Amino acid sequence: MNAYITTGTLHFLKKIKDKHPGEKMVLMGHDDSAALLHETGGETVFASPRKYEVIDSTGTFENAGYAVLNNIPVTDEGRPLFEYRFSNRPGQVEKEPGFIALRVLRPLSSNTYVILTLWEAKSAFDKWQLSNASKEAHQEKGQPSNIFSGAPYITTYSIAEEE
Repeated sequence: MNAYITTGTLHFLKKIKDKHPGEKMVLMGHDDSAALLHETGGETVFASPRKYEVIDSTGTFENAGYAVLNNIPVTDEGRPLFEYRFSNRPGQVEKEPGFIALRVLRPLSSNTYVILTLWEAKSAFDKWQLSNASKEAHQEKGQPSNIFSGAPYITTYSIAEEE
């Protein structure tokens, strides 16, 4: 399974999503900043997306109200160790109230992995961040810092309401 992300205005991206009702897509953002994720086993409908392989997946896009994209730049040498950590994660986030879905996205044309989590609402994500399970999930656990090629950063979006 592959995932593709493109960015633009909400109006423009909504037109793309509406033009392809049979595709699995989630529209995230607001008027001036938006992203559209397309998950498919085939080719994307986007002209120039960021390309990823889905290496871990749980949940569906339905009922999501808030999206968190944890962007993590990883060196080529660090990829196996980074992916090993995610393949052996305890899966605590899935038990959190308000959790909807998770995708671990391996970059196909860059060095930045994306850990996407979808939540019912921002408040559910905020509660997760304050939980002991979140603290445990984000411990370094002996992972060497030299596997990272830059500082991670988080991008958050509201899920665009369907009209």
